[in-house]
Amino acid sequence: MCGKEPLQRNPYLVDIRFQRDLNLSLPLYNGLNYVGGSMLIPDLGINGVIIFNLNNSSYLAWEATCPNHTPRDCSSLSIEGVMAVCSCEEYKYSLATGQILNPNENLNPPQNLLFYQIQNLNGTLRVFN
Repeated sequence: MCGKEPLQRNPYLVDIRFQRDLNLSLPLYNGLNYVGGSMLIPDLGINGVIIFNLNNSSYLAWEATCPNHTPRDCSSLSIEGVMAVCSCEEYKYSLATGQILNPNENLNPPQNLLFYQIQNLNGTLRVFN
């Protein structure tokens, strides 16, 4: 071992395989065509995938399930501006970084949003895991 820490997987969220292409010229994805725009793709991942337009060339994809407890009825994240919010404990996450913005002392360690791979292929976003 060369001193690198092993990658720590989120203990609450299962690993789901998927791939989807999103054509940004379609009206359905219009909300992703401006900086700070985001949308929930409900039929990917565990509870959906949140896509976030960081700067019109870079996009981020996050699992839409709260990463700080096992999935349950209230753990689907909702989008509030540039944040994702869990209705269970009102945890808030940055869509620009994935970091939890309001951790409490019960989280040891606090988990950030689960990141999915995304590529911008000349106006088509490929989201995959």
